[in-house]
Amino acid sequence: MNNNVAIFGLSWGDEGKGKFVDYFAQRADIVVRYNGGNNAGHTINADGIKYKFKIMPSGAALEKECIIANGCVVDPKVLLEEIDDLKKLNKKINLKLSSTAHVIFPFHRTLDALEEVMKGKYSAGTTKRGIGPTYSDKASRWGLRIFDLINPEIMRPKLDKLLSIKKKLIKVYDPDWNDNLESIFEEYKSYGELLKPYVIDTAYYLNKLNDSGKKIVFEAAQDNLLGLDHGFYPFGTSSNSNALGISAGTGIPPTKINKIFGIIKAYTSRVGEGKFPTELVDDTAERIREQGHEYGTVTGRPRRVGWLDLFNIKYGIMINGVDKIILTLLDALEGIDPIKICTGYELNGRILESWPIQHEIIEKCIPIYKSFQGWKARTRAEWLEIAQKGYDALPETMKTYIQSIKEELGMDIAFLSIGPDRLETIVLDNDIF
Repeated sequence: MNNNVAIFGLSWGDEGKGKFVDYFAQRADIVVRYNGGNNAGHTINADGIKYKFKIMPSGAALEKECIIANGCVVDPKVLLEEIDDLKKLNKKINLKLSSTAHVIFPFHRTLDALEEVMKGKYSAGTTKRGIGPTYSDKASRWGLRIFDLINPEIMRPKLDKLLSIKKKLIKVYDPDWNDNLESIFEEYKSYGELLKPYVIDTAYYLNKLNDSGKKIVFEAAQDNLLGLDHGFYPFGTSSNSNALGISAGTGIPPTKINKIFGIIKAYTSRVGEGKFPTELVDDTAERIREQGHEYGTVTGRPRRVGWLDLFNIKYGIMINGVDKIILTLLDALEGIDPIKICTGYELNGRILESWPIQHEIIEKCIPIYKSFQGWKARTRAEWLEIAQKGYDALPETMKTYIQSIKEELGMDIAFLSIGPDRLETIVLDNDIF
């Protein structure tokens, strides 16, 4: 029997993946990050500590075995900083790093920033951490991998060739730019020496653990609508940030993936560029942003916010084969009345049957809304008391809102979150593994 679950967001991100990876990790053996890089932070509030992970899997807060798999791109400096931060908290580091994950270099960050400017109105609004250019090199088959990083005699000639190519590209737009091969090589050679003890063939290791019955949580970076193949292209990320990315990003075959949990929150937020059909730009938006603490974990950027869009979430449920829903940040809508849900799109007077994946079409769509009565504001202590009492203690108007989401999606809701802490969770279905 396969004892593994996947957790990813069904919208544009920041739905609380970190909290629920951490929550599930309490009953798991291993947590695996299978895509993305240090552009996607996960925040965890537990035992009076706020963890802000960038590339480290969220299971590290519980000292679980953590695996950064081959689908990730790794900035070794950032990873080593996170390891040091955990050591300062006296946390045991139980990390395995894929030998075939690709390495982010300084010139990738430079290119990221330049490309964003060159794209103009097609800019994705990236974090400029070098993620996209590193994945581009991976696809072009001249990228360097962790295996190269820990073998300096292999890394040196590959880095020399790659840097010479990047110099030609960068100097077209920045004639004064210069990066010294020797200094980059020595810096990354030292990173390789520090990371070498963690490096293994994670695909073989994971399959062996899975077949032995170990409980595994697969953790996504970013979310479904930011995915490369089935997201809001080109205003997204450079990897498959949904359940479809697990097999390619880990080496675990689809037949071994057990349960898939899709996370949504009670409203929608996003960072970056591109049309956001349910976006709010008024005082309600500002209130939701403050109450939901909608600022980027990695960048600190204020997030755009809007009403919950169930139309694009239905699309994500379909393509990912979601088994159960997790609904978060209900408390962030406190004191707002009315509250709206988008149930569909209208285009030129016609109600669309499914979410139109092309942004050029989405930009012309008009959201169709249902309105709901809100619920009053409460203190953190009051929300915690409600969580401890369970579903029956929720405000009646919130129950109506939750039930409407469940009926619209045709999906069971397994967990509700009314606060950032582990304890501020209401369990409706505790069958995780």
